[in-house]
Amino acid sequence: MASTAELKAAVTNSLESSGTLQQLRAQVRADIYQSLESPQEAALPLSRDNLVINELLREYLQFNGYRNTLSVLLPEARQPQTAPFDRQLLAEMLGITEDSNSFKVPLLYALVAQHKQNAQGKAQVAE
Repeated sequence: MASTAELKAAVTNSLESSGTLQQLRAQVRADIYQSLESPQEAALPLSRDNLVINELLREYLQFNGYRNTLSVLLPEARQPQTAPFDRQLLAEMLGITEDSNSFKVPLLYALVAQHKQNAQGKAQVAE
C-alpha cells in the first residue's frame, strides 16, 4: 500500500500535469487579492486609457491561452468580466487599419508591427 507521502506526490503530479493545480493557484491569488482590496480602491473608476490597455492585454492573454493569468488580471485591474469594447472599436480608437491577416492575431501584435514600421521609416529617413 502506498504511503501518504507517495499518495500526495501522485495527486500533486496528476493535478500539475492536467493544469488543474495552476488554475487553483491562480484562483486563490485572485481571491486573496479581492479580499485584500480596500473599498476605497474598488470605488475608483478606471480611466479610458487603462480600459483600452487592459483590453489589449485581455485579447493577448486569451489568444495565447493564458487563462490563469487572465483570471488574476481581471479582478486585480478591476476590469469588467465582459469586454467593454469590441475589437473593431478598439482598433479604431488606436488608429489600426486591419487587413485579412491582422484579424488572426491580437491587436497588440498590430501595434508592435506598426511601431516597427515607423521606427524603420525613421531610420531610413535619417540615412
